[in-house]
Amino acid sequence: MGTNYLKQKNDLWVLYNGKEYCVGLTKKAQDDLGKITFATLPKVGEKIEQGQAILEVEAEKAVCEFPSPISGVVSSINEQLADFNHEDEMQAWVLSFKEVDPTEFEALA
Repeated sequence: MGTNYLKQKNDLWVLYNGKEYCVGLTKKAQDDLGKITFATLPKVGEKIEQGQAILEVEAEKAVCEFPSPISGVVSSINEQLADFNHEDEMQAWVLSFKEVDPTEFEALA
């Protein structure tokens, strides 16, 4: 999906694939949560601001809310939340954004 892979403090990764910005759970977050039993995601087309909750999760080890690392319009969501516990972090994508300010992405550390 490209090489611009960044980790974020809130256990989410962001990857720009040349078209969209994909956001997903790091392996550490997956391990900390355990098996996900319920999750709430925004709707496709919804405008999300940086810091706004994009994922609320109930899991076997914790209940967590994850803030968005970037602002944008949701272009797709991963409805296979039960399958989030992957060795490959790229398979644990949560959603994709379009209409993102590239400077927000570049500012991520």
